[in-house]
Amino acid sequence: MRRRSLLAAGAAGVTVWLGACALPVIPRRPAPDAEAALGWVRFDGTRYRLWLPRAEMGQQIDTALTQIACEELGIELALLDVVLPSTADIPRVRATVGSESVQAFALPLAQACATLRDALARGQRQGTLVAEPRPASQLRAWRPGGRWVGASPPSAAHAALVRGAPLFTADVRRPGMLYGRVLRAAASPDLASRVLALDEAAARAVPGFVALVRDARLVQGRSLGLGVLARTPGALDRIEAALALRWQVDGDLGPAPLAQQLDIDTHLAAGALPHRLRDDGPGEPGGRWDVDLRLDLPAAPHNAIEPRCAVAQVRADGGLDLWAGTQDAFYVRDVVAHHTGLAADQVVLHAQRIGGGFGGRTICTVELEAALLALSAEAAGAPVKLQWTRAQELRQGFHRPPSSHRIRTRLDGGRLVAWWHAFATTPILLTNAALPAWLNPLTRLVGDAGAARGALPPYRVPWQRVEHTLVRLPLYTGPWRGLGAGPNALAIESAIDACARAAGRDALAFRLDHVDDPRLRRVLLRVAEAAGWSRPRPAGTGRGLACGVYKGAAYVATVAEVAAVDGRWRVTRLVCAVDVGRIIHPGAVRAQCEGNLVWGLGMVLTDQLPLDAHGVAATGFDGAPIPRLPEVPPIEVLLVDEGDPPGGAGETAIVGAAAAVGNALQDASGRRPTQLPLAADLRIAASSTP
Repeated sequence: MRRRSLLAAGAAGVTVWLGACALPVIPRRPAPDAEAALGWVRFDGTRYRLWLPRAEMGQQIDTALTQIACEELGIELALLDVVLPSTADIPRVRATVGSESVQAFALPLAQACATLRDALARGQRQGTLVAEPRPASQLRAWRPGGRWVGASPPSAAHAALVRGAPLFTADVRRPGMLYGRVLRAAASPDLASRVLALDEAAARAVPGFVALVRDARLVQGRSLGLGVLARTPGALDRIEAALALRWQVDGDLGPAPLAQQLDIDTHLAAGALPHRLRDDGPGEPGGRWDVDLRLDLPAAPHNAIEPRCAVAQVRADGGLDLWAGTQDAFYVRDVVAHHTGLAADQVVLHAQRIGGGFGGRTICTVELEAALLALSAEAAGAPVKLQWTRAQELRQGFHRPPSSHRIRTRLDGGRLVAWWHAFATTPILLTNAALPAWLNPLTRLVGDAGAARGALPPYRVPWQRVEHTLVRLPLYTGPWRGLGAGPNALAIESAIDACARAAGRDALAFRLDHVDDPRLRRVLLRVAEAAGWSRPRPAGTGRGLACGVYKGAAYVATVAEVAAVDGRWRVTRLVCAVDVGRIIHPGAVRAQCEGNLVWGLGMVLTDQLPLDAHGVAATGFDGAPIPRLPEVPPIEVLLVDEGDPPGGAGETAIVGAAAAVGNALQDASGRRPTQLPLAADLRIAASSTP
């Protein structure tokens, strides 16, 4: 049996077992290879076509993979058309997550393009090709001095964006289209809720009203919704107001605030934490802790600019077409098929550009809502567009988990000899937004790799213990840019900075004394040189350093500078050196790093979710703010490329961003940020400017 057949048989067995156990749909994420990549590229005798195997959400992967393909094929960029595929166009591909698009997909694509190029060179124009999985050293795209790889050509999509061309799901228009919305209680979907009373007669009197859709499958978590169909988007708001809905919500977020439920000291007092990432045993050096740092981060939203949207249309053959911007098109297709009773191949999802994903578009939400409304008798075969409002994004989406950290360290002769990091957070990959509550014991048993990401320090320490616990909160949490890497790196790098201060050492020299990895040393030295680390800092300013490794394959170091401006501390400069291995598109890598640095600013300055008794209280950016342009300083990104394999740029810089800002604020004010965000504390600290 061939390997691919064996995997298919194994997947079939899993499907049977899952069905028997009534488990939710589990994502299937096959590793890409040259054989699969042959299904992404075609030549019609005149032009080449690339069906993009990744979701495009502003990271310019469409351009980067175009560069790989054209380099290997030996053609002009203009000869290749890049198309966002449907699930009927290409073999199953895994979700666009984890900064792995170049890392995992560039080599198979180059291998497939080399196979196609050689076939055309020998005159073959028809038939099926067999992929040749040749090593990178034999591929044009991996040789130095190429024409396209390493350049920053403009993306065709950028001009289309400026012109307002129809690229997003909200731009999809279908003849006879209706507009839908699923109304839900203003409560966490983790709480049981349903309609208690409504004024249907008033709603029917609203011009543009089509129907109310009552369907037991309109459930998100434990929230039972009420579907609305209208002839215009504007009618939806008027119908919702006319309904005067009253809701029954069972329970609340609990008697204690979420931060108290996660309190790391409470969990430590109850005994050992269940998940240990490293434990060097009982031989820890004795004596007092030289650093004892507590850090708490609240929940935070993704705050993508584009609210999610889906269009669904029933085909004449009884199948279903879906248009949506999702990070996992095949998983969404499977979920919709599962809940509608259709076969998977009867549901075709047409991928659209995403206006910001960041991990938040990995599950099925609006797509199923649109499908159920389109399949309802009330829709009568009409296509249905359903777009969440900003309030729905905040109330019904999942968010960055809150976390609570305590790090204790011991020093001897100015060097680290003991490191103990304990933290409490919620599951990330095993998110309660996709898994029912009765599966919670499973997450407690097996742990969650997403929550643990980046929790091991990249430093040489003789004795270490890193442990954590997972708490299932009645608030939807899940993947957020970098998963646990951002919060964990913030805690680690804050503690390392405190260690350097306790040892009376320079923050850069202290790190270099504990780093063995040459790539991490390299970015530390590069950023220090570019930022002028050795120069004395002026009075009334502060400077902070942080660094880290993302998924063992990409390296970053960041310097932040702050100054007292108009009675408050402001971040005035960010300098970042990043080594993500072989760089395909330098401009795109810089843009991704800049975005990560702004996310790091947000982690320290703004990011939080206000909560009430039943869930997220915010309904817009005013209640859940992001850094605004005046808060974003000049940013300099230095790219380090020594020819190592690609390591991923989409999330790497987040592991050095927030802590650099926090360390700079500590340097300037003498106060260590421990309760985030810091918007109010910035004014308090500025009043005591030295």
